[in-house]
Amino acid sequence: MRQAVFRTPQTILYGKQSFEKIGEEAARRGKKALIVTDKIMAGLGNADACQRILQEAGVKSAVYAGVNAEPVDHYVSEALALFQQESCDLLVSLGGGSCIDTAKAVAVVATNGGYIGDYMGGRKMAEKPPVPHIAVPTTAGTGSEATDATIITNTARDVKMMIKQPAFMPAVAIVDPVLSKSSPKPVTAATGVDALSHAIEAYISRRAHPLTDTLALSAMRLIIPHLKSAYEDGENMEARDAMSLGSLQAGMAFSNASVCLVHGMSRPIGALFHVPHGISNAMLLPAVLEFSKSACLERLADIGNIFSPEAKLSGKEATDLAVSAVKQLCLDLNIPNLSGWGIPQQPFESAINKMASDALASGSPQNNPRVPSQKEIEDLYLVCYDYQFSGKVQARG
Repeated sequence: MRQAVFRTPQTILYGKQSFEKIGEEAARRGKKALIVTDKIMAGLGNADACQRILQEAGVKSAVYAGVNAEPVDHYVSEALALFQQESCDLLVSLGGGSCIDTAKAVAVVATNGGYIGDYMGGRKMAEKPPVPHIAVPTTAGTGSEATDATIITNTARDVKMMIKQPAFMPAVAIVDPVLSKSSPKPVTAATGVDALSHAIEAYISRRAHPLTDTLALSAMRLIIPHLKSAYEDGENMEARDAMSLGSLQAGMAFSNASVCLVHGMSRPIGALFHVPHGISNAMLLPAVLEFSKSACLERLADIGNIFSPEAKLSGKEATDLAVSAVKQLCLDLNIPNLSGWGIPQQPFESAINKMASDALASGSPQNNPRVPSQKEIEDLYLVCYDYQFSGKVQARG
């Protein structure tokens, strides 16, 4: 077996009410925290609750609630300026992947300097330890609390920068499924399919290994039976619990096995057309699986049997079921295609060459079981624009 590396946060707290432990974890690591969050979390009172728990543990705090939708380099600069102004020595991220990714970037730049884009592609390595970072996800989807990567948009170039180094790994992940109850149905759907994408891509990745396989399969066994239930009834704590744990496991899996073509194609769509990351992954997943199928038949068959374990299928039947079941799930969750999201056709087609180039430059497509050419990615973008989640197989082989 080839050598493999497996990295996780130093500490993971999981389960209902684990959020209440944030004070203890913070007090071990600093005296004043900057809480990186968004207006939704602030409006729900979660930021105030976090400040209260920290205060009870003797940790002071300040709040940056400027994150809005997908993380951009301006958020990193603004949060870093407040971190320094308030003389903080600790970071807490509270929210979805955008809040967590912003805090990851601040944690590294605060001690290593420069612009966050300097770290893309390993051009600048973080040589000094990052600021201690406690990540608290409030959606069950991104898995960012357990990864050593951050996705930040370079606003000058309209490029989503995928930056991966060990220093970006949070010190602590606190995964409390109760916090995900506030996620509305569209967010539950988008982040849930995002988590499923993480697990599937980790499992079919060329860089998968036994530890990541174990987590990816476990994540799928949690996500697949519970995502629709969490979507239909946000108060269903059994479903929320399963989704939170599944998302965490999927995050650990893909952080160590890497994602593939779905994520490579998704980031340029988000950068140019401002589609939330989870939604763009969901839009692409079925068509990319159809494209990749011939190179990962056995692994897709395993996934097919998770969707329908009672059927005990094998070979082509199980492989085809994996793809059709993902399509049906997207249909059930009201995932739109790119056209249905409202992306205008002419600007989209004009951007395809750039998007395909940016996708390849990210490195993720090279992990795909079937490695695409620039032309094949361009063709897939065209397929995905008006893709139908029901009906005949549509991806070009």
